Amino acid sequence: MPEQADTTGAMGAGDITGAMGAGDITDTTGTVDAIAPTDATHGTDGTDATRESVLRAPHAALTWGIVLSVGLVAFESMGVATVLPEIAGRLGGLGAYGWGLSALMLANLIGTVAASRAADRRGPARPLALGLAVFAVGCALAGSAPDWPLFLTGRFLQGLGVGAVMALAYTAIALAYPQRLRARMFALVSGGWTVPSLIGPTIAALVSDHVSWRGVFVLLLPLVALAAALALPPLRRLGGPERVPAADRGPWWSTPTARSALLAAGTGVLLAGLELRQPALLAVLVLAGGAAAVMALRSVTPAGTLSARRGVPTGVVLRFLLCGAYFGSEAFLPLGLVELRGLSATEAGLGLSAGAITWVLGAAWQGRADSRWSGRSRAVPIGAGFAVLLVGIVVMALGVLVDATPSLTAVAGWAIGGAGMGVAFNAATTDTMEQAPADRQGEASGAMQLAQTLAVAVLSGLGGAAVALSDAQGSSVSAALTATFSLTAVAALAGALTARRIRVRAG
Repeated sequence: MPEQADTTGAMGAGDITGAMGAGDITDTTGTVDAIAPTDATHGTDGTDATRESVLRAPHAALTWGIVLSVGLVAFESMGVATVLPEIAGRLGGLGAYGWGLSALMLANLIGTVAASRAADRRGPARPLALGLAVFAVGCALAGSAPDWPLFLTGRFLQGLGVGAVMALAYTAIALAYPQRLRARMFALVSGGWTVPSLIGPTIAALVSDHVSWRGVFVLLLPLVALAAALALPPLRRLGGPERVPAADRGPWWSTPTARSALLAAGTGVLLAGLELRQPALLAVLVLAGGAAAVMALRSVTPAGTLSARRGVPTGVVLRFLLCGAYFGSEAFLPLGLVELRGLSATEAGLGLSAGAITWVLGAAWQGRADSRWSGRSRAVPIGAGFAVLLVGIVVMALGVLVDATPSLTAVAGWAIGGAGMGVAFNAATTDTMEQAPADRQGEASGAMQLAQTLAVAVLSGLGGAAVALSDAQGSSVSAALTATFSLTAVAALAGALTARRIRVRAG
């Protein structure tokens, strides 16, 4: 892939984002042209900035289309996870239960890269339409599957669509909204993810209990059509870039999509190896899968990502560390509360709900406060968010692992962690997309989504392997969770230290 440009500003459709100030335009080639200055109440396009809102024309339809698309993905993620045990039992898939989640996750990697690169070539409308269509086909196939293999095929198709939708959501925001509205839109997208995550399990359980588990998938189909009807018309009006990125020229096996397939395969081999009990075979698969994944990762992320180069590459690294720390901890919070503190599944879910609610609140606060950071590094809110997340992980771990502390300490800890996640996630996403050149918005968005998926897979896989190992050796799950929470705490600390590299140094 071509070298990622280091830039302190980017131009999105309908907006000029530069490092030179309100009176200048800075493009990605470094040419500067003077324009008439603007005042505090009017944008560069002549709109009244005091009245402009993501929920008003001309943005309203696209806003609701993006939020609904993200909400569908969130509902599918949390709702299906709730009824997956029943599905596996009825379709004979209990022996391969984990692949009901892994099939979607691995396909997510491919969908993310393919859709984001297509958006850079032709604009976001066509790949989003295809992503929503593939997601709908996957829902229909999974919902009608007579056996587990066909169900997994549907989950794989869903994963392709999920990757496309999530990557293109951020791309569309960067291209279609002026800079002054992007942080607010990113915060709204966080809410679009969190609210369905809260109600999705309850709705899915009710549908499964009173109708059928198949109804969970059928329920999504009309909502997919509505999301497409809202989002696609305004995106089509954006058009697409004039040139084809050089990274997409060449033989098929060297394309980003092919490399993302290699990344998915390597990650799948690594995860499969972690489930084995034979040390020699485990080592072979983990090393082979890890090597393939790292080799592929170099070619599907901006140049300099693996060395955390300043600017967009650091933004991708921060997404990996942030999601690894947060979701890697969250995945094992219910297990700890149920197995070690004796809470019910419903009571354990309070921790997840607390983190989800404070995530939205943290993101909303950062979105309102973001204007003070516009045009300069958001290292301070990003680093502060990571630090608060680290405190949350420590408090949560104490509530899970130390009997002398009340179990609700874990819930309080995760509420703290969610607030830090909301602030850091929103600030890091906004700053990274602000720096990405206009013709690589899709690449930057896709790389961050890919990093998120990979982080969840790797941290959850390592934690799951630790739990499985402790179980095989007859040890308490406490030791496995201690190791897992220690690892996620290290990821949060690394993120706090890396945040200062989010911007390219001036000059």
